[in-house]
Amino acid sequence: MDEDFRSLADRVRDESGGSAACERLLTTGDHEELAGVLVERERPLWAREIAAFRLGCGGDRRAFEALVLLLNHRDPERCVSASYALARLADPRTARAAAALATNTLRTAYALHPVRLLTELDAPESVPVLIATLERLSAPDDPHWRVALACVEGLHRLADPRARPSLEAARTHPRLTAAATAALTSLP
Repeated sequence: MDEDFRSLADRVRDESGGSAACERLLTTGDHEELAGVLVERERPLWAREIAAFRLGCGGDRRAFEALVLLLNHRDPERCVSASYALARLADPRTARAAAALATNTLRTAYALHPVRLLTELDAPESVPVLIATLERLSAPDDPHWRVALACVEGLHRLADPRARPSLEAARTHPRLTAAATAALTSLP
């Protein structure tokens, strides 16, 4: 069992009170049963999360919508598990969905994991969205500096020369200076 699944399993076991239904969802190999959980009414969030995670990691695209909703959840642990599963799902819609979440100005507080997912995907949308998001959040008094830092770190990893002006501007932000300077050194 990999660490990401173990972390999810431990968390949802606690949420479910150690229910037999939880154990069943964690262990079943039946994708139809898991997919049914995503559409059944009145299923608890932990059940939907298990089903979406397991289907997504298994490459079953029926998990896509549920995983995108979880990627934008207020609970960071749910975002982490959704991001992990979306990266393994290999659905061509993932980058567009992550880009929409990362650039939604009303949900900036929840954009950290979509930004990190865009970096991991290295899709055509990744660099332009990371640049735009970084530029929007680069003011020294912006409260979402962690999201801006994730953009800088993503641009460092992707090493795309289009990021140079944004990274140079980010060097003036006290919390971004070191990361932006390091990212600039990685550019061709």
